[in-house]
Amino acid sequence: MNSSSPRPKSLIELAAGALAAATVATVLFVLPAEFDIDPTGLGEAMGIKGMSGYQVGALTTQSGGVYRDQSSFWLAPFESVEFKYTLAEGQSMVFDWRAKSSAAADVIYEMHSEVDADPEQSVTFELSRGESQRGTFVAPFDGVHGWYWENRGLEEVEIVLDATGFFTHGTTYGPSGAFTKVIAEDAN
Repeated sequence: MNSSSPRPKSLIELAAGALAAATVATVLFVLPAEFDIDPTGLGEAMGIKGMSGYQVGALTTQSGGVYRDQSSFWLAPFESVEFKYTLAEGQSMVFDWRAKSSAAADVIYEMHSEVDADPEQSVTFELSRGESQRGTFVAPFDGVHGWYWENRGLEEVEIVLDATGFFTHGTTYGPSGAFTKVIAEDAN
């Protein structure tokens, strides 16, 4: 007797196989990529560990005011400076910085953040070389968020930064230490 319906034993075997495959896929791919949990180490080897990154909502409302800051920094050849705003998780800013020089500016820059709870823990969002950058940034966690600039050219460079956002303090880190300035609320 030929029957087209599967035997109950084979249905159980198929279900068990599907469950085993789903478990393996979860451990090897989903946990490392979505939850930054990598029990086998394979997620890091494949480059998918922490792939989902930090998540923030499309709309966030703020109780504080909007602040605008305009700062500039002069860098001699091979000199560097770091500048960061203090932002809470979910707070945002719009920024535009440019390097001005009498010749073509050659600036290495890094946009990164440091976690308030653990200043040794930092996250780099972009590391590149260029004369300008503009965009928006939403803080993935409470901390300081900003840029490191290094003049790699032979001429003096002025870095001009214009930012508007939900920050009240900006800190410059340079050869003479850290200097924090209070930023006044934008009247507009």
